[in-house]
Amino acid sequence: MSRLLKTSLAALLIGALGVAVDALYELGQSTRPNIVGIVWQPDNATVGIQGDWQKLGVRELLVQWTAVDGQAFVPGSGLPEVPVLPDWARIAKAPWARDVIVGLAGFFSENRSRDNIEELATLSERLAKVKTPLNVTGWYFPAEVDPSWSRAKELPALLARLPRPLWISVYDGANIGPDATANWLKTWLPDDIGVFFQDGVGVYARTAPVARTYADALRKKLGKQRVKIIVEAFRPQVGGGFRPATVDELKPQIAAYRGYPLYLFDGPHYVTPDVVKGLAR
Repeated sequence: MSRLLKTSLAALLIGALGVAVDALYELGQSTRPNIVGIVWQPDNATVGIQGDWQKLGVRELLVQWTAVDGQAFVPGSGLPEVPVLPDWARIAKAPWARDVIVGLAGFFSENRSRDNIEELATLSERLAKVKTPLNVTGWYFPAEVDPSWSRAKELPALLARLPRPLWISVYDGANIGPDATANWLKTWLPDDIGVFFQDGVGVYARTAPVARTYADALRKKLGKQRVKIIVEAFRPQVGGGFRPATVDELKPQIAAYRGYPLYLFDGPHYVTPDVVKGLAR
């Protein structure tokens, strides 16, 4: 066998080995739960946010809003401030907040948000200019959309004034199905806005495997980089309200979404140290 032929065969074998290794790596990545973030819905009870979510692999914080019901959680916005502001400098140093997607202006009431999207867009434009110590990797507009909301198609003109990367959240409250939901979004959502899909498992709207079909439909229609999943880490509580989901409830829920970037909703209220410990095993 000539030296040239031996060299060519060796190169082919090395190339094939490289492809095989890459394939195995991608397979491992696609089958391993990818908990990259937590969501924080700031309120007066959680301004002192603390946690050990980095033990789950969390490095990104999604702050649902920096102003809600006309009160700001950040200084310098020109809005009235909440009684105690979060310590943003401390939060910026937390291992679970190395990167932060900053939510802008919202209302606790979904109906109020939907009736006042122009006001929220104007306030959000102001909030986006407020400087914080955070390493901001994106922005989030807190008005949640679903196919039952006819005014959602008015959002592109309003959101054009906000910085990018920009994210919104979506759910299927009308239960029109995965493909129909994805098709509906595609008809009006600008290509430079990404979506967080709320899985609906926490309110028993659907099972995790069904939620996975929604994420798959969204990814197929919008593209891989534009879809993340919000894992509802709570369950209805007897007597009203919600409780933290148990580890046994969360593990199969999280496992159903392998291959997707996952954000647990929400860290301070529901992902307790005991839950973290159980999930990290």
